[in-house]
Amino acid sequence: MSRRTDAKLQALREARALNARPQRVADPLFVQGEFFDPSDLVQVKYEMLRRVQSEGQAVREAAAAFGFSRVAFYQIQAAFTDHGLPGLVPKRPGPRRAHKLSSAVVEYLAQQRAEDQSLRAKDLAEMVLKKFGLSVHPRSIERALAKRRKKGR
Repeated sequence: MSRRTDAKLQALREARALNARPQRVADPLFVQGEFFDPSDLVQVKYEMLRRVQSEGQAVREAAAAFGFSRVAFYQIQAAFTDHGLPGLVPKRPGPRRAHKLSSAVVEYLAQQRAEDQSLRAKDLAEMVLKKFGLSVHPRSIERALAKRRKKGR
């Protein structure tokens, strides 16, 4: 692989626009051409949408040629309609923070641990489920309590 290609792949990866499955792109323009890059997810999605919109290709055929399902095609189309080209860049997966462990829940956990040092994270998870109705993984509880201790509370 050339240095320029390596740099492009790294840039695509950092922008979350690297196609994880470029081998699924079977469209002739992407297989034979130099301009069209099956590793560029935004380019692949845009060309798939354009092919259906401008050239009238069937959704089923276009989705298959570009490595997507019909359901994925319609999700991509909706994202493009709502947000334009930025809508074609995948969003970061998962929550950005510990969304279940609010400060009230962490305070409750700290109080329970202070009253009984023998409580394990699994026990605390069961207590949170009973009191707050939240299913929380024991490791999340350990991290939240460690973070609280680190802040010196």
